[in-house]
Amino acid sequence: MLPLFISHVASAQTTQSITNPTSVLSIFLSLLVVVGVIFALAYIMRRFNVTAMGSNHMKVVASMVAGTKEKIMVIQVGDEQPLIGVTSHNISHLSKLEKNLDVPVKGKTESNQDAFKQKLVAAMAGKLNPQVDTKQKDN
Repeated sequence: MLPLFISHVASAQTTQSITNPTSVLSIFLSLLVVVGVIFALAYIMRRFNVTAMGSNHMKVVASMVAGTKEKIMVIQVGDEQPLIGVTSHNISHLSKLEKNLDVPVKGKTESNQDAFKQKLVAAMAGKLNPQVDTKQKDN
């Protein structure tokens, strides 16, 4: 009879510990910590642009911000480097670069972006105003 009484008291204590305010608070705080860690990891992955490493068949060579939600990018696909425009709603093929840009080395992104910007301005000036391109060749 005594063992049955002890097991009944033990089960009663476990049910009372769940309704104990400190236990509920502890469970709630643990849940908040887990959710906070998930959101922190998601923020870090988004901030540092951590993406799944896929195949090496396609990579971004250079990009430039053209507006609040618009970018101009050069991507490497095989041996070709198309110039594309990226917005929040679509991706448009702008042109194919005749001369390929150098693929950036990690750690030198700032100078490569400036070089891309200058080459893009020169290419656009030549396409929009061919006389500019012939004047530069004459000089």
